[in-house]
Amino acid sequence: MKITIHGNGNTRIAELVADEVLIQTPDEALQLIMDLHYQDFDKMIIREKNITPAFFDLKTGVAGEILQKFSNYRSRLVIIGDFSKYPGKSIRDFIYESNKGRQVNFMDSLEAAIGQLLK
Repeated sequence: MKITIHGNGNTRIAELVADEVLIQTPDEALQLIMDLHYQDFDKMIIREKNITPAFFDLKTGVAGEILQKFSNYRSRLVIIGDFSKYPGKSIRDFIYESNKGRQVNFMDSLEAAIGQLLK
């Protein structure tokens, strides 16, 4: 995994770049949050391919458990991807509602992700 740093002034955003899945479980999400926190990051960008596919099947509960870690530790997250491939109404509604807030957002580009985290 490589970390690319984005931001301005006091805002530091960690973009995680990897070919493999980085978050399979809530514990792995927490470990990433903690590792980045100790490097002075509280904002993270990760690609959809780096999160377990179970995350996008809301029936598994994995998304809720992982996102609860980000909420508990006040770490902002933007997931970049093409979410149109998830046809279910539940996941579309989940993404729509998440994007209304600031804690967790789903974007289609790196530029949009950075812009959201700099708000």
